Amino acid sequence: MEAVPARVRAYVSCVVLGALCCLLPLPGLRAPWWAVVLLAALYAGCEHVVRRRLGGTFYPVLLAGAFLLPPPAAALVPLPGALLSHVDQRPRALRRVWRAAELALAVWGAGSVHWALGGRDAVVGCDFPYALLPCAAAVLAFCGVLALLDGGILAVADGVPVRRAWRGLLARSLAPIGVHGLAGLMMAVLWRSPYGPVAALLVLLPMCVSWWVFAQYHRERAAHQATIRALVQAVDIKDGYTRGHSERVGQASVLIARELGMDDERVEVLRFAGILHDVGKLGVPTRLLRKDGPLTPEERRIIELHPEYGHEMVRGISFLGEARAAILHHHERIDGSGYPYGLAGAQIPESARVVAVADAFDAMTSTRSYSRARPVDTALAELRRCAGRQFDAGVVEALVRALARDSWRPEVTADSPPVPPAPPLPGTDRQSAEQATR
Repeated sequence: MEAVPARVRAYVSCVVLGALCCLLPLPGLRAPWWAVVLLAALYAGCEHVVRRRLGGTFYPVLLAGAFLLPPPAAALVPLPGALLSHVDQRPRALRRVWRAAELALAVWGAGSVHWALGGRDAVVGCDFPYALLPCAAAVLAFCGVLALLDGGILAVADGVPVRRAWRGLLARSLAPIGVHGLAGLMMAVLWRSPYGPVAALLVLLPMCVSWWVFAQYHRERAAHQATIRALVQAVDIKDGYTRGHSERVGQASVLIARELGMDDERVEVLRFAGILHDVGKLGVPTRLLRKDGPLTPEERRIIELHPEYGHEMVRGISFLGEARAAILHHHERIDGSGYPYGLAGAQIPESARVVAVADAFDAMTSTRSYSRARPVDTALAELRRCAGRQFDAGVVEALVRALARDSWRPEVTADSPPVPPAPPLPGTDRQSAEQATR
């Protein structure tokens, strides 16, 4: 069994103790144990199918339990499924216990809120639309507990800074779990109706179909990402001196995008833009990419075609969105002296302005065939010097702020081993931002 830090064990133990307290029965309340057993078995089956076959978590049964049962009884529903669920990473036992305790607390919180707002009576009497209000509050409580506990484990186990650990967790979970909450409410209403529990189970059929479609979409997306990885590795092999550069530009683009307040979807697109910005170099002769020293005007004109080559290569990948514009325009300059089209100022897409700064930053802080790596502070000073002329000043300042808060620790996951850096050529160690990228 892998060693688990003591602080992680202590955190998980506290959550487990909290879950055990939630299971204590409330005086004067009797739970229909046959319903608890049925819902627990149903959730365990759904958990097995959805997590192992489709990937993800299936919450409608848990929320239906929160709407139908007293909170302590509802907290029992996720335990068998979570404790017996498939887990890929070790330590498996600890992960199962953590998941069971987390879900028990979340369901108990949702059930308590729903119970306190009179939701149970609304469900029994099919009192619409009033039944939606306790349901919405319960879903919010469910999401809040999960976000609180997940943020805590990120801070304790992964060392994520406290100010970032909970950022966006609640907002990202509201929409998908809200849909699950509506399905759970439909199950609860049908369960209490004359049609009984069998009719309630029918609600799960369209949910499972939609989940399967969603899983198919993610499989297709994963296939696109595998294609992207293959393209990047091909570029790294061809341009050996910049191996890992594409991934680092992707990471720097993410830092900038988050600092600019972009939503998660755009941040992901900017990551792809950074990773693929130089994919057009596959169309450039290898001898030019690996040439030591300055390029001739003719050679530079050939290399300057790589943004257009790259744009043609990725134009058929629909989910890349504005990343395609970044690939085409990341060598444009604010003053209009860039290429391929000489765009200026706001004419340059924002994604391209972000990737341009990330590209130059990594180029200056990496050792290449014709230049020595520069310290981060020196590279940022050079970017500031060129802001307003070559780079967007707002984007540069976003990178400065991001690196002031989170130091630059790029992680390169390429399978190929790195190429040993070559010594710098005489007179090239004082590399400027204009000379940083080809």
